[in-house]
Amino acid sequence: MKKYYGYITFRDGQESLINSLLTNHDVLGIMPTGAGKSLCYQIPALMKSGITLVISPLVSLMKDQVSALVQQGIRGAYLNSSLTDRQYLKALQNASRGIYKIIYIAPERLKAASFLRFALNADIAMVAVDEAHCISQWGQDFRPSYLDISNFIDSLPRRPVIGAFTATATDEVSKDIVKLLKLNDPVIVTTGFDRPNLFFSVMQPKNKPDALMKLLGNRKGKSGIIYCSSRKRVEEVCENLNHSGFSATRYHAGLDPKERARNQDDFVFDRCQIMVATNAFGMGIDKSDVRFVIHYNMPKNLENYYQEAGRAGRDGENADCILLYGREDENTCRYFITHAEPNEQMTPEEQELFKEKEEQRLCQMIAYCKTSKCLRSYMLRYFGDKHDKNCGKCSTCIAKQQKALHRAISQGEKAAKMISRKMIPHNIKQPPVDNDLLQALKVVRLMYAKKQGVPAYVIFTDSTLAEMSSKKPMTESQFLSVSGVGRIKYEKYGEAFLRVIREYSLQNHNKKS
Repeated sequence: MKKYYGYITFRDGQESLINSLLTNHDVLGIMPTGAGKSLCYQIPALMKSGITLVISPLVSLMKDQVSALVQQGIRGAYLNSSLTDRQYLKALQNASRGIYKIIYIAPERLKAASFLRFALNADIAMVAVDEAHCISQWGQDFRPSYLDISNFIDSLPRRPVIGAFTATATDEVSKDIVKLLKLNDPVIVTTGFDRPNLFFSVMQPKNKPDALMKLLGNRKGKSGIIYCSSRKRVEEVCENLNHSGFSATRYHAGLDPKERARNQDDFVFDRCQIMVATNAFGMGIDKSDVRFVIHYNMPKNLENYYQEAGRAGRDGENADCILLYGREDENTCRYFITHAEPNEQMTPEEQELFKEKEEQRLCQMIAYCKTSKCLRSYMLRYFGDKHDKNCGKCSTCIAKQQKALHRAISQGEKAAKMISRKMIPHNIKQPPVDNDLLQALKVVRLMYAKKQGVPAYVIFTDSTLAEMSSKKPMTESQFLSVSGVGRIKYEKYGEAFLRVIREYSLQNHNKKS
């Protein structure tokens, strides 16, 4: 873990899941976005003798994950529709020769004759199913192709150990995952859904465009996503932002696939700072430095909202999740539920039951937008987590604290001081960051990112650079002690970053002298 990933301690749930897979026990890991799910199957993959297949729903996730693996010195590949026929066959040939330890594949490719020929002759030690909630027709992202996974596994000459992973799953969806993937007495690890670094807020502005401009004006220079309910709204919002001088691009299903891919790359590679999109954008996006997610319209359920909002702050740094609620959003959501395309996998009775459940989910979503109680507690209870305390880090808790402070001020200074001490928000401890050094390190990171053709965060995350700027390591051993710096990355980039830190420290020392 230290050699390839640069970490010396496990996050919640990781060690149990890794040990279970290494001892050939099936697992189901339900962990929030940013909790390190990929490491739970990548480490066993490196330690097992055979190949690990990672079944993933989106091209963007595979591309980002394989890019990250290569940067860590791990041989990986992906098999999906983004490859030409020649590239696909070349990747299969390399896989047959045992070049790759980890192979990402889209579920639709499991039926391809060329892949099946490879799989039947390969030593497949493990199958990891990412975004496993997609297998459940009761989940918010049902994909029929996921139902083919168990048949594919049954066709293999030897059953591999199976790991299923997801960020959002109700009890009903979790049972579906176990049943439909045919997991054998799996070790189930649920680490909880709380993301302490995220600030949650619901606003009910009279004028959404003005409210959005104000929010973005306070977040200039930061990377963020704005979700809209329709293609038309995406176009309007994106045009307004660019007209107002913001660096924004767009993403929805109505765009040409080449433009969608180009716009996504512009966002991931920081050529555009704001992505305006429908819910077609996001699953599998591994960009770790998204500092805010704003929902211009209310999603139709809390599962979708928490998954989309959770794309903020994947690096563990503080980030904002803001929902702009309007009564018209309810009508839009009900329209989408009523006019949804029929699911061919369901009987007419099941279709009706599904719509009833969608209406129930919508009511829960509306209640979240209108609640006067702690937003984090409301959401965590919905997903089955016990959380009865006020978090101190959501808009309703802050509003209550401010009211209490105003009352205390009118009652006397001593009471006000007591209340203000309690108003310290539930937060992540941040090291003191030297911003000048941090910016210098980002310049070096960007240079390597462009040279390697990868997003900047794949070289080092913002949190890793922040720790460098705080600790100011001067030697190899000190540099390796920074979280997120492994031996492989040190050998690639260590001297260049150390040179910047040493020169910066020397200049500061001379100035003080």
